[in-house]
Amino acid sequence: MMSSSSVDNSSDILYFSHSLVLFCSRHPTSCCSVAEIMSVLFFHTMKYRPDDPKNPNNDRFVLSKGHAAPALYSMWTETGFLKESDLVSMCQVDSALEGHPTPKQQFVDVATGSLGQGLGVACGMAYSGKYFDKASYRVYCLLGDGEMSEGSVWEAMAFASYYQLDNLVAILDINRLGQSDPAPLQHHMEKYQRRCEAFGWHAIIVDGHSIEELCKALTQPRHQPTAIIAKTIKGKGIPVAEDKMGWHAKVLPKDMAEGVIRDLQSRILNSNKRMYPATPTEDAPPVSLRNARMPSAPSYKPGEKVSTRKAYGMALAKLGRYNERVVAMDVDTKNLTYSEIFKNEHPNRFVECYSAEQNMVSVATGCAARERNIVFASGLATFFTRAYDQIRMATISESNINLCGSHCGLSIEKVKTLHSYTKTVILSTNTESCLFPQFNYLVPTP
Repeated sequence: MMSSSSVDNSSDILYFSHSLVLFCSRHPTSCCSVAEIMSVLFFHTMKYRPDDPKNPNNDRFVLSKGHAAPALYSMWTETGFLKESDLVSMCQVDSALEGHPTPKQQFVDVATGSLGQGLGVACGMAYSGKYFDKASYRVYCLLGDGEMSEGSVWEAMAFASYYQLDNLVAILDINRLGQSDPAPLQHHMEKYQRRCEAFGWHAIIVDGHSIEELCKALTQPRHQPTAIIAKTIKGKGIPVAEDKMGWHAKVLPKDMAEGVIRDLQSRILNSNKRMYPATPTEDAPPVSLRNARMPSAPSYKPGEKVSTRKAYGMALAKLGRYNERVVAMDVDTKNLTYSEIFKNEHPNRFVECYSAEQNMVSVATGCAARERNIVFASGLATFFTRAYDQIRMATISESNINLCGSHCGLSIEKVKTLHSYTKTVILSTNTESCLFPQFNYLVPTP
């Protein structure tokens, strides 16, 4: 249990962050429901170096409900990394602080705000931390209840429990209200708990506005991924908007905001005292991706015909010999994409994502974050269209992942109409020009 002084200090941070959010935010009600959660995470639970956000030993944080970005920015202001003046210019043309988190900010690993994708990315980070880095850092992902309707969230839930990602914590902000309607389960907390448990997670219900309950839940021992299901109130601290529809994404009128801010600031006991996060354990291995090259191409017999997809599998396996941070993923099609060649040679660096293309792309993006791994994710080209938005967000995240799709083009059309992709030329042309600029999209033919 926290000491009374720690609770007071956390409360001061809470009121300070509330004030910044109310002054700067275009989503004040969504930010206010997570203020206590964010304060506890950043100044009680997480271990990181605030002056070095990209330090490989730092705990990771993914704000899946990206529209609460002002709450995230207020945390980094409290650490001293950002200035209050930075927040005032948020969302302006010359500001690096956008309405949703992007890697333009050093403390953001991946872009979020397209709901339902953050947990899959967090899974990739946690998988890398547990199985590749074998390091102590933990991964925390904050989701909103609105995005719990996205199927990609439950793909990620299944992935995390299957691979026993006990270094992963998802915090669910259950504030009851969506954008235009209440969320389907509203405040039926036990239903959320049962669903999370059914997917193999340890699920804890807490009062999301109780600092002590949050601290206790976040320090419980874990042997499986953990879901902190936080009952919160949208618009907490704004009397006219608390638990009220019609306030989503609405800026408070100036006089109303100033009144609430005065009330919050009057509750701060010590405005000069700062809290600092704990220092992380320095056990993440140094990584270099610069020399991930093959000294020569795979050797073939003269006159031998080799399909492009088999050549891909052979080359990928050979590349893996020269850099141990080369990672391969697939969606239960490794016998078709020939990524099984990589798996047979490097089984500890192969991640089977099963038939969940959306989640695979998100996991790949998380695995590649902070330049920890070079990821090749394979599948049938036509089914990558399911993950269009995940690919788009990976592009915005400036990710270095490689997506490799097989069975595309006219040659396979008569054999497997539903599994072929005749629009490959159009897609690849667009990805190189306007749809996914700066994205490396490889589509081998059979």
